[in-house]
Amino acid sequence: MAITTLIGLLVLLCVQGCTTLTRQPAVPPGLQNQAQIPGLENIRYRIGNPQDQVAMAREAAESVTREQAYLASQGHRGPLPPAVFLAISGGGDDGAFGAGLLNGWTVAGNRPAFKLVTGVSTGALTAPFAFAGPTYDATLKQVYTTISAKDIAQPRNLIVALTGDAMADNAPLWKLIAKHVDRAFLDVIAAEYAKGRLLLVGTTDLDARRGVIWNLSKLATSRDPKALELFRTLMVASAAIPGAFPPTMIDVEVDGRRYQEMHVDGGATAQVFVYPPSLDIRAGARKLGTAQRARRAYIIRNSRLDPEWAQVDRSTMTIAGRAISSLIHTQGIGDLFRIYLTTQRDGVDFNLAYIPDSFTAQRKEDFDTEYMRKLFAVGYEMAAKGYPWQKTPPGFAFKSNTAQR
Repeated sequence: MAITTLIGLLVLLCVQGCTTLTRQPAVPPGLQNQAQIPGLENIRYRIGNPQDQVAMAREAAESVTREQAYLASQGHRGPLPPAVFLAISGGGDDGAFGAGLLNGWTVAGNRPAFKLVTGVSTGALTAPFAFAGPTYDATLKQVYTTISAKDIAQPRNLIVALTGDAMADNAPLWKLIAKHVDRAFLDVIAAEYAKGRLLLVGTTDLDARRGVIWNLSKLATSRDPKALELFRTLMVASAAIPGAFPPTMIDVEVDGRRYQEMHVDGGATAQVFVYPPSLDIRAGARKLGTAQRARRAYIIRNSRLDPEWAQVDRSTMTIAGRAISSLIHTQGIGDLFRIYLTTQRDGVDFNLAYIPDSFTAQRKEDFDTEYMRKLFAVGYEMAAKGYPWQKTPPGFAFKSNTAQR
């Protein structure tokens, strides 16, 4: 018997003979909207849950009240300054682009203090430091220009990968996050929350197959011993690419009974978000008397938006990989259109940044240090010179002009 055939049979027998990893019961469908993390309630908003939509609207209103109180304590009089939103997308090692852009934006001298910062996947790793301010630019630069694949994940052997929950162990990523996210860092986030600012990241509840938005800024204010660990957990969960990295299991309770939710990469439901389209910020602003306040949204898409042609080898894994990357690419563009239409409805100025098609460096592997350094430099140089923010998603203006004819 050929050695390859023998190996194949051994793998098949192992897969058939081994049971899946154990977990606590998932939250039953009828109870999902009631699930809470004991001691850390009211820090998340489940997409599609009417109660959570109301809670998010209330949090937005309360943030304005906190902002007004803080500005008054600083001697501010008159109308509120513009509300500036920053949304950072997924993109793996392409997150080096966004990190470079933020560093260059600081150098340009016109980087605003963001009212709201959101992040998904690699964007969730960037967002807390972007929220904390330019003081943490050096941290972003270090993370995105000095690490390599070994600092993110440790590959598992074939048998463990096929019988476990992922192809790699992301323990190195946990270690990297723990190095930079400690209680002192949470205190910085909490201080900004008190000023009326918000930090949100997205994960995907795989059991429920829906997105979940987590209020990390509110979580940072908690003195619960579990708060720091959960903060780190959510950063990891948002970047947990299904199949590649292990899912993150989050313990919850309903009426005293324990369950577990399985959370993976937020990009499984949205590559980038500013706020849910169901959130009526115009109506909320009228109630608060801030309807005339200027609002601007800046979206950093850590990806190229052109199709990026490549000849595909005729092999199962290559074809599947190319198809999945194509799906992610088109989903990301769809997210930009959704955000654009929502901002136009709400009177929010739309601004988009993405990796230019002139960037042609090739990576040798995922999280190739040299590749990330080159991409960081592109984002940095473009922003330092005054980033040419796009006012519409790709192709939208052309279609609009055609329709007008």
